[in-house]
Amino acid sequence: MRTPFGQNLMLSYLEMDDGAEVPLHHHPHEQGGILLKGQVQLTIGEETRVVDAGSLFIIPPNTPHRAVAVNGPAVVLDVFSPVREDYAELANRYIPPVSR
Repeated sequence: MRTPFGQNLMLSYLEMDDGAEVPLHHHPHEQGGILLKGQVQLTIGEETRVVDAGSLFIIPPNTPHRAVAVNGPAVVLDVFSPVREDYAELANRYIPPVSR
């Protein structure tokens, strides 16, 4: 997972193996996303559906949600506002320092 962020916005690029699961959870952040590759069984609130590459979604704050990669690997790009503090601690570590 890669999670670059600015002052009010965070991106999260997530590669999921077939069968990988983001367990049911919720958070106070608004979340939007796009499935870039594969298929995901996505639960938002009380609704569950299988979505294909190109599908967009919005998850309101504090709404329980879950995702499972199905029928192969999947790649998801999520957007959070405000920045998720728990992810910010992990963010940008994949970017090498600038050599001078």
